[in-house]
Amino acid sequence: MEGRETDTKSTEAKGPQTADCCSVEHSLTDRAVAADVQTLAALGNDTRYEALRLIAAGDDAVCVCELEPALGVSQGAVSQALSKLFSAGLVERRKEGRWRYYTATPRAERLLRVLDDTRSPDDD
Repeated sequence: MEGRETDTKSTEAKGPQTADCCSVEHSLTDRAVAADVQTLAALGNDTRYEALRLIAAGDDAVCVCELEPALGVSQGAVSQALSKLFSAGLVERRKEGRWRYYTATPRAERLLRVLDDTRSPDDD
């Protein structure tokens, strides 16, 4: 019996445990969270991130044929990178003849600007 009393007292010493003590929430829906994760995942690869930077820096739409030598990867790797960026809503594409041309979406440009703004001069 003494063991039980000790157990009860040690539980009481810890205080009451309620769900209120640890409840945190955010305002995003599951769909919004999934979209944000897809966007961040698309940027989480060197080739995709550099491709987006090159596209956003272009004055006009950028052709796939321009990205391959600039990135130093195969055409297949460039195509896969662009496909992921497109699926994440970070680039738009149009086809002219046998070539595809890419432009950064306004969201991509804002994300890149935020990254630039948060980088300190010491980070370069």
